[in-house]
Amino acid sequence: MADGPPFQLGVETHEGLAALVAAIRREADGKQLRKELARNLRDVLKPAAAEAKSGIMAMSSAGLPTAPALRSTIARRIRPEVKLGGRWSGARVKAFKTKNLRGFPNAPKRTNRAGGWRHPVWGNREVWIQQHGKIDWFDHAFAGREGHYKAAVEAAMENMARRIADRAG
Repeated sequence: MADGPPFQLGVETHEGLAALVAAIRREADGKQLRKELARNLRDVLKPAAAEAKSGIMAMSSAGLPTAPALRSTIARRIRPEVKLGGRWSGARVKAFKTKNLRGFPNAPKRTNRAGGWRHPVWGNREVWIQQHGKIDWFDHAFAGREGHYKAAVEAAMENMARRIADRAG
């Protein structure tokens, strides 16, 4: 995977979403409708984010330093993301970087991959070790459920499109 980690489960029906956002912009209360659509899309993806969070929390802590908590910090950084307009439009579950976690900003990415990560032994900067997390914890959280979440996002989009069409008569 040379082009980046699979740290997102996303629905990218660009044409449909772009058309829906354009229709919302033409409405008088378009800003409120966009907020409502974004909220609805985030709501349908919350169960997927919860599954990913439980995936990282199930990672063994054997051999991991205890403070600050690696697994819970990663879990807090997993959430649904919705963007309507701009360069990218869509809805996805994303594991964001952990900026303030022991100088380990790529913790979600590194704990997910088979190769693990290298780091110096605490208290001895000259000795480095290879550490492994729970392989594919993010990916396995959605295994077999991608279609369900895609359908839920499309249903939320369809409901908003139907509301706008009903206004037009």
